[in-house]
Amino acid sequence: MSTELNQQTLRDEFNRIREEQDPVSLRAFLDDQNISDIAEWLDDETEVATEIIASMSMHRAVSVFKILDLSLQKQVIRELLPSITANLLNELPADDRTDFLEELPSNVVRELIKLLEPEERKITLSLLGYPENSIGRLMTPDYVYVYPHNTIEEVFATIRKYGKDSETINVIYIINEKGELIDDIRIRDIILNEPNKRISELIDGRFIALHPEDDQESASEIFKMNNRVALPVISRSNKLLGIVTIDDILWVAQEEFSEDMQKMGGTEALDEPYLDVPLFKLYKKRIVWLLILFVGETMTIAAMSGFQKTLEHVLVLSTFIPLIISSGGNSGSQAATLIIQAMALGEITVKDWWTIARREIQSGLIMGLTLGLIGYLIVIGGHQFFDLFGEHYSQVGLAIGISLIGVVLWGTLMGSMLPLLLKRMGADPATSSTPFIATLVDVTGLLIYFGTAYWLLRGILL
Repeated sequence: MSTELNQQTLRDEFNRIREEQDPVSLRAFLDDQNISDIAEWLDDETEVATEIIASMSMHRAVSVFKILDLSLQKQVIRELLPSITANLLNELPADDRTDFLEELPSNVVRELIKLLEPEERKITLSLLGYPENSIGRLMTPDYVYVYPHNTIEEVFATIRKYGKDSETINVIYIINEKGELIDDIRIRDIILNEPNKRISELIDGRFIALHPEDDQESASEIFKMNNRVALPVISRSNKLLGIVTIDDILWVAQEEFSEDMQKMGGTEALDEPYLDVPLFKLYKKRIVWLLILFVGETMTIAAMSGFQKTLEHVLVLSTFIPLIISSGGNSGSQAATLIIQAMALGEITVKDWWTIARREIQSGLIMGLTLGLIGYLIVIGGHQFFDLFGEHYSQVGLAIGISLIGVVLWGTLMGSMLPLLLKRMGADPATSSTPFIATLVDVTGLLIYFGTAYWLLRGILL
């Protein structure tokens, strides 16, 4: 409620000042607001976004623009005056600017790059030259560096001079005269030492660095495992090229999570917000997997056709088909979700496949026994209380129970091993989506079910 009240107050005050046609007061008012409040307001009222950005001081406008949704960023750039657009793009941190430009059509990118100052243009073209989804695209050249011979006092002087333009001053980088990275030192280690102490006395050489060609997703793991707020990016010859900060990595992690969720739902990942995706593009993203799953499900028809005579003789078996295939699909989906999540968090690797297989066989067997027992008791209870399933109800119940054990065990094993197999083949494990697993287990589950029923009921009902 308080958030809604603040937003309404913000809107009312903005409208009041705007009516007075006092641009100085309007700028002062907007600059005094929290960046997150402004961004939230613009997400709700996109029609005033361009006016707000244009009315703010440039450094505050940049801070707001960075956290807007991509669709709203595009709108603002389209509507802003060219002079303001040029200032905004030049003031944007290099990594944020690159992240924005890579989402635009090439013809638009060419026009916007013309608005950049020579040095910023050079930096941007350099970053855009790195492969898509590489660390090079996230890298910023704005950092503070010093030399081994500098004293602590000289380092503070350097920070005061260049720190305001740096992406972060939490970490200071040490280079030699050739620009090669020697070490990085956290700011607290500098603060806690004497002013006349030289940086060379603090060097231990235990720094962690990335390469511009490294994958963004793998870099997030390095950040997490080493508890870092920034990491240097070096060339193969150890030249310090730039740094990557944790805020960029968090955006990557969010995008990867969204992409995996979409793939696990049986659709291609969307590269822009759902409401901004054209209908035909949304259709193309979804229809491919839907067709694959559709064709896969036709195999279910083939499996049932092969046991048509069995169904004719024991019609009661058909009533349990939904129970059997859903149990297998659910167990497979559970296992796939757990394994994909564990892989994403770095808890397991492909090398752990045998350990995972043993665990899933054990858990699948226990779950299968539980569901199998319940299935058997349902058949027994149905006969005792409602006189269902005929005189050979016990054999039918046994067929249901054993089938459930086999189907759940198989579904669990399939759901856990398929993501690992895809990873081993170099594919995205998230493509082993819930619908995909369910379709595979449907077919094999029917074969297990009818095979078990035929084996147990042959000579009795068949």
